[in-house]
Amino acid sequence: MKSLLGNMRKLVTSTLSTSLQLEQAWLNLRAAASVELTSEDGAFPIESAVLWPEKGGWRAAEPGAQTIRLIFDEPQRLRRICIVFEEDQIDRTQEFVLRWSPDQGNTFREIVRQQWNFSSHATRETEDYAVDLSHVTLLDLIIEPDKQHGNAHASLLSLRLA
Repeated sequence: MKSLLGNMRKLVTSTLSTSLQLEQAWLNLRAAASVELTSEDGAFPIESAVLWPEKGGWRAAEPGAQTIRLIFDEPQRLRRICIVFEEDQIDRTQEFVLRWSPDQGNTFREIVRQQWNFSSHATRETEDYAVDLSHVTLLDLIIEPDKQHGNAHASLLSLRLA
């Protein structure tokens, strides 16, 4: 049977190679930034949330609002921010703020402020933002884990930047 398309250029990739290509697009935070935290549970270190392929996520050692600050060694251009939260223990309303600074924290610009209600029917929140941010020197993720009672521990399953 003769093809009507002639000699078409094509590339056939497996799911594995495609997923690896997507993972390689993420910014290597180990090489590009340092991190400051307000609290950390030793069993759930921040590396488990921001370094691929670490698993398990980060958790605060103390209840209440927490800040995760990425301090970039060199100003970055960010195109994508993906954040995943997971809570399967208690029902709670969480709010997070994602903000950035072009000048080492002298000024900040808010990217998003988002609330999410965790329940037995909604245990995972995934936020994937397309952004166009130039000259990012700091990126803050501020988490208020329980807007109603204030006694929950903040946690973060993953944070990826591209």
